[in-house]
Amino acid sequence: MEDRAQRTRLKAISLSFVVGVLLMALKFYIYHITRSAAVLSDALESIVNVIASAFALWSIYLAAKPPDPEHPYGHGKVEYFSAGFEGALIVVAALGIFWSAWQQIRRPHPLPNLDLGLWLVLGTSAVNGALGLFLITVGRRTRSLPLVADGKHIMTDCLSSLAVVLGLVLVKLSGWYWVDGAVAALVGGQILFSGRSLLKESFAGLMDASDPQLLEEISHLLSRNRKNLWIDIHRLRAWRSGRHIYVDFHLILPRYLPLVEAHREVAELENLFRVHFKGAAEVFIHIDPCQDPNCPICSVAQCASRSHPKSQSTFWNHGHLTTRD
Repeated sequence: MEDRAQRTRLKAISLSFVVGVLLMALKFYIYHITRSAAVLSDALESIVNVIASAFALWSIYLAAKPPDPEHPYGHGKVEYFSAGFEGALIVVAALGIFWSAWQQIRRPHPLPNLDLGLWLVLGTSAVNGALGLFLITVGRRTRSLPLVADGKHIMTDCLSSLAVVLGLVLVKLSGWYWVDGAVAALVGGQILFSGRSLLKESFAGLMDASDPQLLEEISHLLSRNRKNLWIDIHRLRAWRSGRHIYVDFHLILPRYLPLVEAHREVAELENLFRVHFKGAAEVFIHIDPCQDPNCPICSVAQCASRSHPKSQSTFWNHGHLTTRD
């Protein structure tokens, strides 16, 4: 199953790279025939697309390698580095776009072959839109951050191209050539915002920032499958490394439970995660024996060690399971 998913990731990112190279060449040709600053801004972003796709291809290949003595938790975090690298490239491209935009605003010049350029830019936008949606869909299905990041960036490129088309239409209708530079500046600002988002996501992953969506998913999983013997859970933590998910928490079991039975409960929980995350989860469970303060929430029907009757219920939501106590 995972081998098939990995082949799908590699095919998708390879397609992104090949299409990116072709579109980049086409956009620079459009700039050559139109001398438009807005088209140049679109072409400069395409350079980032190509470099980012090549880097994402490498990171997807590396992230799939199994853990080794030097990397006991695998190589998955390279995917966050890939997303950060792409974000940094976008920022650099934005600076180049601002420069070309300012030149056109300061000294506007006519744009030849505008009709042909408009149709060609519109065509590149359609191709990028389809490619971006494809990459995001495949990335989410195969749990690949580089694919999703590349897809979002390409969707940004698609929107940039549409903005360029609208700007060139306005130039054609009005004859205001400075609008070409203004549109280029707007495109630069838009991709700068996109780069900031990618950098933020990358830093969060590299710093093992809390993932509320993942914790909520785990909380629902545990709550749906809760057993009376599992008195309570706390100190839940979870983080992603590539496609792999690492989870650890403390499980409170009855203090009279034999070690063999306690181990059986742990194995059942581990299998629960293994099935839900399709073999991509590693779970570390610390067993705590119940204490008298746990009696009011304990649902074990017959317990010789009980000192207080059950008097309250706990809800295994995100907030409760992540408590330190």
